Amino acid sequence: MSVLKKFAWLSVATAVVTIALKVGAWWVTGSVGLLSDAAESVVNLVAAVIALIAITVAERPADDDHQYGHSKAEYFSAGAEGAMILVAAAFIVYTAVERIVNPRPLESLGLGLLISVVAAVINAVVGLVLVRAGARHRSRTLEADGKHLLTDVVTSIGVVVGVALVWLTGWEVLDPVVAILVGLNILYVGYRLVHVSGMGLMDATLPDEDNRAIEEVLARHRVPGEVDFHELRTRESGRWRFVEFHALVPGEWTVDRGHDLVELVEQEIHDALPYSHITTHLEPIEDERAYNDVHL
Repeated sequence: MSVLKKFAWLSVATAVVTIALKVGAWWVTGSVGLLSDAAESVVNLVAAVIALIAITVAERPADDDHQYGHSKAEYFSAGAEGAMILVAAAFIVYTAVERIVNPRPLESLGLGLLISVVAAVINAVVGLVLVRAGARHRSRTLEADGKHLLTDVVTSIGVVVGVALVWLTGWEVLDPVVAILVGLNILYVGYRLVHVSGMGLMDATLPDEDNRAIEEVLARHRVPGEVDFHELRTRESGRWRFVEFHALVPGEWTVDRGHDLVELVEQEIHDALPYSHITTHLEPIEDERAYNDVHL
């Protein structure tokens, strides 16, 4: 089993445990705020399963039908997770409004709060692990899953504070109000996930810091009037960065000398940006046709 799959299974197990805890907290208290927290954990479980499937697909090697690999499967996972978050948020807001219209007394708040705190701690630890693993292995799916769990922690904190205030003040209306605020926050998180997923599927350029790193490598090898680079294009697909550029060298250079140059440049880009797939095109700097490339 790959490292990424192990982290994905950790996410699934965490979701199962926190669902059990949060449903128990809602069961003993009747709090709509705690119910909203449990609903988000159900989304976490579905998202974790989708993430596991996406990682399994993304790790498949390139084949005749997918010659660039299957890495974009991770964007579908992040998009699906964002869409489910939006649905969960709508459910939370609806339930909270219904509770405002039809208020009900809350029970056993102390026990319910304790259970919620335990679930929040578990989510916080696993969320940080997944975010760091996602950044280390350039997995959008793991990173999105980890950020979702950390958002769930923020949700749980808000719910715990709201329910604690109900316990201290007796103002039961605070419970659904907190749930509505939680729902609105989750709506924003879902929007961000869908947006990031869409940008990946639309082949958006690499982040500014990655593009700057590439430009710095090219600048080190530029020689005015002799060596230059242009037509730089970048995109990313899952963990992979795709980089294309044209290298302009004197026409009198041998193929070996030009090849040595681009090999050196490619290696330095690889060192600066791991998981890069680089395509270069060698052109004579004196040839006017080298400057007539069609820009996208």
